[in-house]
Amino acid sequence: MKFCCFNQRCMFIEIPTSIETKLVDLRKTLHRHPELSGKEFQTASRIKKFLWELHGFQITEKVGGNGLIAVFDSGVPGPSVLLRCDMDALPIQESNDFAHRSVNDGVAHKCGHDGHMAVMAGVAAMLSANPISKGKIALLFQPEEENGRGAERVLNDEFFQAFKPDWVFAMHNLPGFKESAVVSREGCFASASQGLIVKLFGATSHAAHPEQGRSPEKVVSGLLTGLCELPYIPNIYDDFCLVTIIHARMGERAFGTTPEEAVVMATLRSYLDSDMNLLTKEVEKLVKNLCDRFNIEYEIEYTEIYPATNNDKQAHQMVMNAAKANGLELLEIHEPFRWSEDFGRFTQKYPGAVFGIGVGENHPGLHNNDYDFNDKIIPKAVAVFMNIIKQVHG
Repeated sequence: MKFCCFNQRCMFIEIPTSIETKLVDLRKTLHRHPELSGKEFQTASRIKKFLWELHGFQITEKVGGNGLIAVFDSGVPGPSVLLRCDMDALPIQESNDFAHRSVNDGVAHKCGHDGHMAVMAGVAAMLSANPISKGKIALLFQPEEENGRGAERVLNDEFFQAFKPDWVFAMHNLPGFKESAVVSREGCFASASQGLIVKLFGATSHAAHPEQGRSPEKVVSGLLTGLCELPYIPNIYDDFCLVTIIHARMGERAFGTTPEEAVVMATLRSYLDSDMNLLTKEVEKLVKNLCDRFNIEYEIEYTEIYPATNNDKQAHQMVMNAAKANGLELLEIHEPFRWSEDFGRFTQKYPGAVFGIGVGENHPGLHNNDYDFNDKIIPKAVAVFMNIIKQVHG
């Protein structure tokens, strides 16, 4: 499918003040009532209530769990586009004291998903007032992004047996970048990653006779240093890889007993999915060699698995066109982000792109306990999405 240049279809889009005010109110309400992955019940209800006040689309609930999809169907054959935002909050205690601070102890929107939902609600409001003339648009409010399970569950939902998008798009707010600047790149935008859990099993002995037991201490020591060295093995990988140790535990607090069990956890990252496969093999080889050497049994588990998020060439250009039409600064980054985004599940199946919008160069970082979404970028992000729609639907 082809798209027209922005001079033909894109235009400067201004979001009415009345809509912007409602979106900011919605965002602050969502921020005040955050819910963790898999528990986005009230969040879904609040989004549904907002959408029901609009016209022109059908809502499908419980998509992939607590997700919602609002479909705008023109009734005329044409392209289908999916726009996606995320819904879940984080297990972080908020330190802010403003009026819309979280009322749920130990839970807060510290990745800006409250703002992402407000942006998507704004797209819904604009589409309700300015219907498309052909094709379909699906607005997805996706649960469970933070634990890496949401996208896969949504894509396995029966909804996607009938709906096959031609294009998929998403956005993420970016602290550390100039306010309202649009950030994108062709190819890998965000890294692949997965959590590694290595469980070790030996045998205890009296601490006075460690030779009579099988302590996993030497395997733990070897993993703590060896895992982090794996990305630097020459002539294996095609691009950036990283291993970060995030947790280790061994034995019990008993000074008279050597440890029997241990666990080591790490996060694996790579720009390329192919490199993740190679890195995983090297991890398993290291674990096996150490455990065989010191006579320790082991189990390996992987969790929170994110593929690399790759931007299609044409989709990336559509994002750039959309930003340019609204007079927003464009930043094409040279290196992918090291963090991960489960939107990569969508770009594995459909052509599309995820783009970033800066919230301020000195803004608190994502997952910081004093972070809050910058409401000033809401209308800018809505305008970018609307101009992407114009390029596809006319």
